[in-house]
Amino acid sequence: MPFATAKDGTQIFYKDWGTGQPVVFSHGWPLTADAWDPQLKLMADNGFRAVAHDRRGGGRSGQTWDGNDLDTYADDLAAVIEALDLRDAILVGHSTGGGEVARYIGRHGTGRVAKAVLLSAIPPLMLKTKSNPEGLPVEVFDEIRQGVLTDRSQFYQDLSASFYGDNREGSTVSKGTRDEFWLWSMTVGIKGAYDCIKAFSETDTTEDLKKFDVPTLIVHGDDDQIVPIVAAGEKSSKLVKDSIFKVYPGAPHGLSMVPKFAETFNADLLEFARS
Repeated sequence: MPFATAKDGTQIFYKDWGTGQPVVFSHGWPLTADAWDPQLKLMADNGFRAVAHDRRGGGRSGQTWDGNDLDTYADDLAAVIEALDLRDAILVGHSTGGGEVARYIGRHGTGRVAKAVLLSAIPPLMLKTKSNPEGLPVEVFDEIRQGVLTDRSQFYQDLSASFYGDNREGSTVSKGTRDEFWLWSMTVGIKGAYDCIKAFSETDTTEDLKKFDVPTLIVHGDDDQIVPIVAAGEKSSKLVKDSIFKVYPGAPHGLSMVPKFAETFNADLLEFARS
């Protein structure tokens, strides 16, 4: 299997499909690169080079005790980009992956980046604070930590409902989709999964977003039960200059994996990449 070596020696697994302008995907918590397979195939089928990696701590990448934080995730993304010598890349990040993309640009700049896409992404800050009243209270994240520590298998099965909006009337989300979510999640080591909760909830990427100087597409569902649009997509769209902000009515957090919304997102992604 192909791996890039991170600064601390950790092996980061990646997929590299197709040829052309690179489109680099960063996945959400607690998933793996496999969550992007439909979009990887879409982009490779349409003349792009599609790349996605497993975040450290899960999937086929190394499970480290340390380094489960947004700075290191961004540096791991840089390691993949540099190992493959990717240039003029389109960076696409979902959820925690969106924070990874933001922190990558904040730490490494846009010398190798042509465009960015933030999908249901965590920036600028998920945690509720005095200066960020739209965020979620820390108790919400404490409950997630408790779920991961006590019975993560059942927790992930339950979480898949709100992740895909299967707890909403009229949902057409299949059991297979929810099973897939559970399967990916269970490949993530408990230490990496636990630490990442703090990383995605408490890391403020406001200053990173201000450094974006490439065309950026921001997509968020207005029924996202995981990352509230008012604290995330709406704020990010105001911080990233000249960004395109698209709101998907009724869409859940994992909209790219729900057929009725994925079709629209795939079309928007392809159009933005070609523009």
